[in-house]
Amino acid sequence: MNITMSRIEHKSFTTPDEVRTFEKGKLELLNTENGMVGRLTLEPGWKWSQHVKPIAGTSWCEAPHFQYHVSGRIHILMADGTEFEAGPGEITSLPSGHDAWVVGNEPVVLVDWYGAIHYAERG
Repeated sequence: MNITMSRIEHKSFTTPDEVRTFEKGKLELLNTENGMVGRLTLEPGWKWSQHVKPIAGTSWCEAPHFQYHVSGRIHILMADGTEFEAGPGEITSLPSGHDAWVVGNEPVVLVDWYGAIHYAERG
């Protein structure tokens, strides 16, 4: 990724450029000169394969992600069988081919610097 900055930008998720909603979740997007930044909020009971798969139309989430985990816990299952949980203060870098679901009763909030642009995008 080649980042060049030619001007100051100051944006806030309180006024996102775009919001995509889906069952048990939402994605707020900020469009910057260097790409989209997304904030995902996923409610307890959310599971990609149940709530976003019908929108994506793929067997696995094909969006790669580079995310900072703000709150809540999420379980990630890769197509190769690798699985783990991630939580607050952690970073995940995920290639295409994964499923994920919220663990526990706290919403998951993630900031995604890569992969949010097409997440839950309706054709």
